[in-house]
Amino acid sequence: MWSLVFRTLKFRKTGFIATFLAMFLGAAIVMACGGLLETGIRMAAPPQRLAAAPVVVTGQQKDGSTALTERNRIDPGLVDTVRAVPGVREAVADVSFPATVLTDGKPATGESDSYGHAWDSARLTPYDLTKGAAPARGGDVVLDSGLAARSGASVGSAVELTAHGTTQRYVVTGIATRKGGRDAKSALFFSGAEAQRLAATGGKIDSIGVLPAPGTDVAALGTAVKSAVGGKATVYTGERRGLAELPGTMASQTTVTILAAIFGSWAVLIVMFGVASTLGLSLQQRQHEMALLRAIGTTSRQVRRMILGETAVLSVVATALAILPGQLLGKLLFGQLTGHGVVSDAITFHEGWIPVVVGAVAAVAAALGATMFAGRRAARTKPVAALAESTLQARWFTVPRLLLALFFFANGITLSVLTVTVMEDGPSLASTAGPASVLFAIGLALLAPGITKGIVAALRWPVRLLTGLSGELALHNAATRNVRMAGAVAPIVLLIGIATGTLYMQSTEDHVSARSYAKDVRADYVLDSKTGGFAPGAVEEVRGVPGVAGASELVTSTGQVDKSGGSDIALRGVSADGVTKTLAVAPVTGSLGDLRDDTVALSDKQAEKYGVRVGDPLPLRLGDGSRVEPKVVALYTDNPKQQYILLPSSLLAPHTTDGLPAQIMVRAADGADPAALRERLDRLAAAGPGVEVAGRSTLTSHNNQIQQILVSANYTIVAMIVGYAAITVINALVAVTRQRSREFGLQRLTGATRAQVIGMLSVEGGLVAVIGTVLGTIAAATTIVPYSLVKNDSPMPAGSIGIYLAIIGGALLLIFGATLVPSWRGMRNPPIETVTKPA
Repeated sequence: MWSLVFRTLKFRKTGFIATFLAMFLGAAIVMACGGLLETGIRMAAPPQRLAAAPVVVTGQQKDGSTALTERNRIDPGLVDTVRAVPGVREAVADVSFPATVLTDGKPATGESDSYGHAWDSARLTPYDLTKGAAPARGGDVVLDSGLAARSGASVGSAVELTAHGTTQRYVVTGIATRKGGRDAKSALFFSGAEAQRLAATGGKIDSIGVLPAPGTDVAALGTAVKSAVGGKATVYTGERRGLAELPGTMASQTTVTILAAIFGSWAVLIVMFGVASTLGLSLQQRQHEMALLRAIGTTSRQVRRMILGETAVLSVVATALAILPGQLLGKLLFGQLTGHGVVSDAITFHEGWIPVVVGAVAAVAAALGATMFAGRRAARTKPVAALAESTLQARWFTVPRLLLALFFFANGITLSVLTVTVMEDGPSLASTAGPASVLFAIGLALLAPGITKGIVAALRWPVRLLTGLSGELALHNAATRNVRMAGAVAPIVLLIGIATGTLYMQSTEDHVSARSYAKDVRADYVLDSKTGGFAPGAVEEVRGVPGVAGASELVTSTGQVDKSGGSDIALRGVSADGVTKTLAVAPVTGSLGDLRDDTVALSDKQAEKYGVRVGDPLPLRLGDGSRVEPKVVALYTDNPKQQYILLPSSLLAPHTTDGLPAQIMVRAADGADPAALRERLDRLAAAGPGVEVAGRSTLTSHNNQIQQILVSANYTIVAMIVGYAAITVINALVAVTRQRSREFGLQRLTGATRAQVIGMLSVEGGLVAVIGTVLGTIAAATTIVPYSLVKNDSPMPAGSIGIYLAIIGGALLLIFGATLVPSWRGMRNPPIETVTKPA
């Protein structure tokens, strides 16, 4: 039997190559998505600044199941607690804050992000003092060698530094060089007291680096330290130590895992459908071969064993060869996520054995399932009936197929209904809207033979009228071989459904986000600090510029209302005297001018949701995990597309990683000369190190940039899945076309020209395109309509019609390219050779 298996593999190259490609690419895609999921779960980040510490203690970056977006600092008293653990040689506190060397009042040329630390923590990297001495007084600083070279500083020279919004001169007492290479971020070292003053963290520290005593087991020490600190901090060992240097990174873990899980589940469904449809089509094309085998005495069991043997050989080879491409594809996808800022590039991509097994199982399960389903009928049919049926239209309708189609329809419709009725406008909306089109498309593909027959019957008269003899032949083929045509239609439905649904879902999100944000901002200019933020009082200087009607600091963060059940909400820190001038907030009750100290303002709909009124406390969890209960002083008109809560910047900023507002919004006075005002603001900015002035579009473009982070990630992964669907289309069409080579030869022997055969195929391709477009659009609507209703208050998506036309154009190119090119090449041979060639 195995000899027969390998002989059939040898002589059925076209069908087996198509099946092999479906399995190979499908397994690679699932493995790649699995690698993303594993990477998100593990969140491994090799340490840089803390590389010499095998155990690192840092603030908890999760509050329950919610990841914090800002650094959660820890009490310095934990240093003594950790130092007392048996096996600890040293416990070194580390604090980190933005600090920039200035050259002629500007950040040093070519400088990357630079951060200040206490000199005691230099051993955690480790840094060696190669020149000079350690900082001993408040005015001393040690620079790393790279920063010293870029700024032209040397031991004994004076440098200007800006940190925490203030600028002062320091004396360079030493130059330090990192062992084993250079840190990605430049380092400046101060005395311990000066570092704490500049960090302005209220005495709290970022992390504790633990240096073990000689001979101490690191794993056991990590467990002991974790037990000692209890729930007051997080303890990292091994490849996760770098997370202590990346505050807010754990928030991206949710994004990566959700993306990988959603698109991975899509990929599994699509891959299983693609493999099953390709293999099923290949087995249908071999009905005559199966009939001959049954006629010469082959038993049903032997036929099944042969088919399963072929599938097993292809599955093992395809999945084995897909392991390396799957890893490379996963790294490529992860590179897109890091390149667009979805996750830090310090996170390491991981793809272990679990994604490999899942990808292999998905491809093999789809292949074996299709083999059992499609090969069962050929194996059970009586020999004489098998020979007769091999030349007739295959029976496609079965109760299991109908039930399976209804299952996919029901789930697709359920997700659409949930999107409209249950889901709120937010990041999770796509998790129900997106898969709806995939499920509905698969349901339509399962019933494609019957639907195809009905649509062909409806198009009969217009096609005859417009295409003449070629159309007559095409209609005859479509009517008598609707199963074959449905095999070409099904992947087109999937391709158009997924591409149209996903791209218009994203374009709607982009449009609504940009429109609502632009409408919300009234500021004409924005001052942007590139050196860590503005010191208190800077906004007053801006208000004093002639032509300025109002100015407000802007701090952005994310937190939660304790009454909200765990959902995140945007927090904005603003200045009470300028918020109404720079943001489009219309007070309903109370006064935004009272937004000072421990106060808060929120929309009227939010107040109703949380059950608070003016004068009530609102329990909040800020981005660093701190709990506050500011008093509600104002309610403003709700904007459902821009949900945020307003806090005084002086309250919110200290609970962010950098600790200062990084932007100041400016509103021009009525009648002010724009050019003159811009010149005054530029002069003011020039007096502050690293301050830039930009137009109002900077704020909206920054919001768009944040939005584009997920856009790019979505497009990358969707392009991969759509690409697989496109390959499935090509496989199906090429296989169907090559199977009909004898049919084309007979047509040419009976008088048809090559051009007439191509004309017939063109009409058939047009029918496939029309049917696939109609069904694909219906499938896409299950995603687009509910998503647009929630996002845009309209069933129609936002976005250019060019997106839809491009998708249809791409589908047409695939259809005609995969049909006409192999047909034209096949008809270069004399028709008599084509007819007499074995099938």
